[in-house]
Amino acid sequence: MSANFTNRQWPRPRARIGLIIPSVNTLTEPQFFRYAPRDVELHVTRNRIELEKSLIDQLPAILDAASLLADCGADLIVYHCTGMSMGSGKAQETQMVEAIRKTTGKPSTSTATAIVTAFRALGTRKVMLATPYAQVLNDLEKKFLAEHGVAVLRDRALDLPVPEGMCGATPDVWIQTVMEMRDPQADAYFLSCTNIQSVDAIAELEQRLGKPVVTSNQASLWYALRRCGIGESIAGLGRLLSLPLPREVEAGQPLAA
Repeated sequence: MSANFTNRQWPRPRARIGLIIPSVNTLTEPQFFRYAPRDVELHVTRNRIELEKSLIDQLPAILDAASLLADCGADLIVYHCTGMSMGSGKAQETQMVEAIRKTTGKPSTSTATAIVTAFRALGTRKVMLATPYAQVLNDLEKKFLAEHGVAVLRDRALDLPVPEGMCGATPDVWIQTVMEMRDPQADAYFLSCTNIQSVDAIAELEQRLGKPVVTSNQASLWYALRRCGIGESIAGLGRLLSLPLPREVEAGQPLAA
């Protein structure tokens, strides 16, 4: 006896979020699946990162990955690599996001945009920056943030091996690193990189510092949910996850520095 599927419909999730992640990344997926609401679908494809090339040089491969996510009906496509989305500067990041939108017909963004939007929502102008990167990449991130009106007061580049050293650094490493950088002048603390165990450091750091803590995966999940019309708070991810998008982003306007 054959099943009758004539009148059955696959339940539509509240949102489908598409992520383009670096091919070496192993932490974005478990962190997003852990914290995203159950009725939000996450769809992931990978892109090989070439740090010696600019973002625009790598655009053809990025657009191929974005098109695959458009095929599955993603409501928002996120280019999810902090170092690359910041490393080529504001103009190239804006060009890439717009190219994804035009190619796929889908709303699009990047980790970099999510982070600067998070800082805007939190009222952040001065940050402390900690990363697993080499100093050269920290310097590029500081330049990108400055283009968006965010000053890095001080930074630490741990220069961890890729990818094992990045993934292997425990939340305690990030807690200790940030606490050593504590500065009353900072509005917030930023742990950069999508492939580190930083989300499990947020709650303790915010309690000890009395200041917001922003991480790449936390900010990107927050931004993606809000862009998809999902406004609920998520426990364990800090102050940011209780906030709406800034009004100009809700209205579809670019963030000014």
